[in-house]
Amino acid sequence: MDPRSAKKKNQGRRAVPATDSPPTLAISGVTATIRLCRPAAHNRIDPDDIPVVRAHLAAIAEHADVRMVVITGTGGRTFSSGYTLEAIQKRLDRSFEDLLDALERFPLPTLCALNGSVYGGATDLALCCDFRIGVRGSRMFMPAARFGLHYYPGGLRRYVAALGATQAKRLFLTAQTLDAAEMLRIGFLTELVDRRRLAARIAAYAAALEDCASGVVSSMKHQIDAIAGGDGDAKQSRTEYETSLQSVELRRRLAALTRERARR
Repeated sequence: MDPRSAKKKNQGRRAVPATDSPPTLAISGVTATIRLCRPAAHNRIDPDDIPVVRAHLAAIAEHADVRMVVITGTGGRTFSSGYTLEAIQKRLDRSFEDLLDALERFPLPTLCALNGSVYGGATDLALCCDFRIGVRGSRMFMPAARFGLHYYPGGLRRYVAALGATQAKRLFLTAQTLDAAEMLRIGFLTELVDRRRLAARIAAYAAALEDCASGVVSSMKHQIDAIAGGDGDAKQSRTEYETSLQSVELRRRLAALTRERARR
């Protein structure tokens, strides 16, 4: 589907997920939501879902009003069990890894709303996102070592960058299961909330991002990721900083703040 057509089709409406279907896209206000839609199969990710998600990301990129991308699952048990087991043996190539790298590099802020437990490659999907909000009672584990699978480089990198080498070793080398409180403690989760509060926290992030200047949000996201990966370019960061100092957007926002303070 042409990205512009997908944008028009999804603008302002919520997709109604089927019980077993490819991921859906719904755009509402400033938030674009990609939803995994196989709750009976723990929202597994099939190889054929990869081009679907890529098309959704392309459609979102064409939508000027969107300020945040949410990745979530259907139902209350599992966010996702990760890549289909049968595909690991028969259809595993770089397409899943490449998709996660693209999501990690996506210029808009991304939020993984973990509506339930998360396993396998879906843990890496969550780590691709800038923010991860989990619900109490959920769990996670990474079973690669149990399968005899040496995980792909991008996933190992994200684990180490987000959690540190010690916790990455704990999860990969032992395949231990962690509960939600431990997921929060080690930094896998940004926040841990009661299930009934999940939607409200997503809305709070969207509102906060809407109040910020989208250009500097994107540039600072890129630079923070580069620094975290050991590739921080101080010259580029300085250029972005000095450009923002001269921007019309900065002058407009500071003038509005000055007027607001004068009225107090």
